Amino acid sequence: MAVDKEKMPKLGFGLMRLPEKDGAIDLEAVCGMVDKYMAAGLSYFDTAYVYHGGRSEVAARECVVKRYPRDSFYLATKLPAWQIKTADDRDRIFDEQCERAGVDFFDFYLLHSIEEGGNYDTYERFGCFEWGLQKKREGRIKHFGFSFHGSPALLEKVLDDHPEVEFVQIQLNYADWDNPVIASGRLYEILRERGIPIVVMEPVKGGSLANPIPEVRELFSAARPGASAASWALRFVGSLPGVMTILSGMSNDEQMTDNIATFTSFEPLSDSEQAVIRQARGLMLGTPTIGCTACRYCCDGCPMQIKIPDIFSLVNTVRVYKEGWRANNYYNSHIAPVSRAADCIACGQCEGVCPQHLPIIELLKEASAQFDK
Repeated sequence: MAVDKEKMPKLGFGLMRLPEKDGAIDLEAVCGMVDKYMAAGLSYFDTAYVYHGGRSEVAARECVVKRYPRDSFYLATKLPAWQIKTADDRDRIFDEQCERAGVDFFDFYLLHSIEEGGNYDTYERFGCFEWGLQKKREGRIKHFGFSFHGSPALLEKVLDDHPEVEFVQIQLNYADWDNPVIASGRLYEILRERGIPIVVMEPVKGGSLANPIPEVRELFSAARPGASAASWALRFVGSLPGVMTILSGMSNDEQMTDNIATFTSFEPLSDSEQAVIRQARGLMLGTPTIGCTACRYCCDGCPMQIKIPDIFSLVNTVRVYKEGWRANNYYNSHIAPVSRAADCIACGQCEGVCPQHLPIIELLKEASAQFDK
């Protein structure tokens, strides 16, 4: 059964950056966000086995599955290649996901983070595409696809080898459209050429497009007074044909309210606004920042427990605003007491799982030179 794009909500709720309290997901806050989201007529929830250290699927159970009829929402989750050591692990993980989420089936199921090297090789070695189709035949998966962080050439190869996939999730935003590493624009074109429905992740690039450099904020404010920077990023993606659902990893009620407002009586970007986006892209490319989206995959396996995304955010603050006092103060108060950038042992675990393919080890050396004085 093909995906019915017309029934899909344009805004999806990504359960990757949920609010936390006392080191745990703040379920009360999440329930409030879910209620507001559902009340707006929206219904797509995206989680994964590894999000929030395995707690995101449980949050989906507590805040969505237990509180709403099963036919009133779509639930998507993902199989992580890096957790698969034997063929039996596929079913073990899937059964655990069903238990965590409190469901008998998933509406959308993805092979997580296909890219050059380890992940794709693992999925092929253990027959995960065939396994996914079998789960679909059993009724445990309604729609089968994958999320992608690789090159355009690899995307074409995967689609040639596996025409059975029903949808693909890609990183897509105006900042990465021509980015040679992410290649958002070319990935989008390939999927459009083949008529494959697109789920968008990172439309605001881990929140960085919601709080862009001052010159971009001023540009947006002049062109559309009162509109948030995040709304510009979301409208850019929402204006593209073929986009089925746009995932926003909302972390608080304010973000939820703003995102819902953007998609209520949605307005595609006009030609003049597209020109503003191109100008904004040019301004951003003139300020070199670390392209970290704070997915936190690097943190889970770090033997030194280094808060890598938080450190990179501070480095970007110094790069953009040319003022390091506040960044240094935050680093010394919140980062260094746990683990410093200088504590990196260059094991490479972080670089092996980074969807943005960042040279994390070298970047941590730069951060250490800035903050570990």
